[in-house]
Amino acid sequence: MTEIDKSVATEYHRTVERTRSDSLGQPKGLWNLAFTELWERFSFYGLQGVLSFYLLYSLSDGGLDLAPATAVSIVGAYGGSVYLSQILGAWIADRLIAPRRMVLYGAVVITVGHLALAILDGLSGLAFGLTLIVLGTGALKTNITSIVGMLYADNRPARDAGFSYFYMAINTGSAFGPLLTGFTQSRWGFHAAFSLAAVGMVGALIQYSWKMRDLPAEAGVVTNPIARTHLPYAFAAVAAVTAFVVALWQLGFVDNTNLSHFVGTVILVAAIIYFTVILRSPNVTPAEKRRMRGFIPLWIASLLYFGFLFQKFTTISVFIKDRVDLDVGGWQVPAPWLTTISPVSAVLLTPLVAMLWTKLGTRQPTTSAKFAIGLTMVGCAYLLLMLSQFFPDKTVPPLLVLVSMAVAGSSEIFVGPVGLALATRIAPERFTAQTVALLFLTLAGGSTLSGLLGGLFTTISTGTFFLLVGSGAVLLGAVLFGLSRKIEVLTDSR
Repeated sequence: MTEIDKSVATEYHRTVERTRSDSLGQPKGLWNLAFTELWERFSFYGLQGVLSFYLLYSLSDGGLDLAPATAVSIVGAYGGSVYLSQILGAWIADRLIAPRRMVLYGAVVITVGHLALAILDGLSGLAFGLTLIVLGTGALKTNITSIVGMLYADNRPARDAGFSYFYMAINTGSAFGPLLTGFTQSRWGFHAAFSLAAVGMVGALIQYSWKMRDLPAEAGVVTNPIARTHLPYAFAAVAAVTAFVVALWQLGFVDNTNLSHFVGTVILVAAIIYFTVILRSPNVTPAEKRRMRGFIPLWIASLLYFGFLFQKFTTISVFIKDRVDLDVGGWQVPAPWLTTISPVSAVLLTPLVAMLWTKLGTRQPTTSAKFAIGLTMVGCAYLLLMLSQFFPDKTVPPLLVLVSMAVAGSSEIFVGPVGLALATRIAPERFTAQTVALLFLTLAGGSTLSGLLGGLFTTISTGTFFLLVGSGAVLLGAVLFGLSRKIEVLTDSR
């Protein structure tokens, strides 16, 4: 057998292995990627769970003692930047470095970022560590999702169910991360909690490296390689944008208090440019352009949804610090634990919903209808918090927050995995990873919006705020449900 024959045989064997289904009807390759994502999300949300409190707590308690408006602006901008950076990671994967390698490189950079947070003190240490995490997540997040999409071809029912399981792994890491870092912070301080997040990333590196060679062949291919003569222009563009942002910061046009506004503006501009490029590209077929036009209202709905959901890292953190009585029978409940119920509820409900989608097949609700359900549920979660008006000062019981966050977390099943499945299915061939990055821009915009809403929360009454946010989400859900048939005609997705 020649070397070429051996190579073909090996690749055939890998293809058979990755397309073989397990007892749940899913490709076996799904679980390696899912567990890698679990560990990465453990570290990411482990940090997110304590980050707001690190900024808000006094210096004597190990925090940075920042004003609430400044703290929520930084957290919102950081979350937005994490997902905004995935545009760059997706572009590199489509044009320069294959997705399989990008995931590995991203995991290494994220690990170093968490270690920096664990070791370095003050705002400078925070900025350095968060910057590395932003860049590393940009390389990893979009590309691992694109690889999952490569496992399914045109099997739509299995794709939605598979992404539900993948999302369950995300939420499992999202749950255990804040639980453990919150407990660690309450016992040994913030930097010990940051160290634990770094351990999670080491787990992700080990898991991914172990099975990296068995990933789909497409994961090792650069689908739209850039000409070498164009590389200097690409690097010059990145350098120019970086220099521009640094100049804005140095001149005082951007600071900690308006960081969310700046990042939000960049996200919107980036999304408009992306949609315009894809819809005008001669390399995109008319059918692909039609599906992308149908994706626009769902993209907007997803951004608004995550803006409501991600308030658990901004508004709810301030609410817990100022209004919730954490003393339960003489024991102080770690503050991050109250929002951890959000991913826990999603983990518990996901298998049931995934099995339901599999059983219903083509009879399951449309993508738009699922989004509408998610928006309605997250709106109801915040309307529940209006009951806090009956508890003056710092007497709100933790149970009220737990119930609200459980409803909000459950709603994510109807938006997060469904959106991922849709993006990987309708993505134009020449813009595969970049379409997934476009979807992740909704998380970027949502994170930034949560920071802006957190700022609003500090200026109006609690009851008024939760009424506006809750009723607004329910109304948007109703509008989206009314438009669902028109949207489905364009996307042709169920």
